[in-house]
Amino acid sequence: MGDETQLRWTSAARTDTGLVRSNNEDMVLNRPERRMWAVADGMGGHAYGEVASRMTVEALDALPAGEPLQQAAAQARVCLLGVNNTLVAEAVARNVPVIGTTLVLLLASGRSATCIWAGDSRIYLCRGGSLHQLTRDHNQLEELQSKNHLSREEAQAWPGANMITRALGAATGLELDEIQVQVCDGDIFLLCSDGLSNMVSAEAMFGALTGGDCAQAADALIALALAGGGRDNVSMVVVRADDVEPDQTVMNPSLA
Repeated sequence: MGDETQLRWTSAARTDTGLVRSNNEDMVLNRPERRMWAVADGMGGHAYGEVASRMTVEALDALPAGEPLQQAAAQARVCLLGVNNTLVAEAVARNVPVIGTTLVLLLASGRSATCIWAGDSRIYLCRGGSLHQLTRDHNQLEELQSKNHLSREEAQAWPGANMITRALGAATGLELDEIQVQVCDGDIFLLCSDGLSNMVSAEAMFGALTGGDCAQAADALIALALAGGGRDNVSMVVVRADDVEPDQTVMNPSLA
């Protein structure tokens, strides 16, 4: 347990239908005791996106707890590939084009964290006075920029720039991206659907996170997304890591 006790993890999750959509196809997973957090943004219209995001989150939540980080990440990948196959088969059975969901997953152990993702939901890290985007969107916009050396503004002008290029349920083969980061005292991670990142600037996100309280930050981020128009479902998990203070207990000399 020595390494595990180095950091104390706290978190808060929020999801909101927004001001335009009639139903919420997002799902969040908030398991600080297991050091596992996720945001899934369903797609497929009607109730199908909701089915996909819920199935994904429930499958992750059912994974065994307490595994070493590398093993936990490997198990999560196998789990997500299984969910992907189920969603592809479900779409065929229901005769619909796609029953899918984006996913960002954060796993932590000791002073390491692993991010696994598919789609355009994001994970940010607030550290040292700045906000860093850890994930790279799987959408046409990113591909246009990288392959054609376009600026973000030029790429955004292309038709379908925001179309997702990867998601669970989108194709029989699922390619998941993964990165590992070392965690420092006071690090704050933000997992969010594009309902937040499309509505709220990085500067405003950073401002909401710097207070350091996960629940207050999550409430503030929901309010910002709704104030920005709330055109989509908006969901996030705010996760904070803090050094555990060494035991300060001192025996009273008179009792010695």
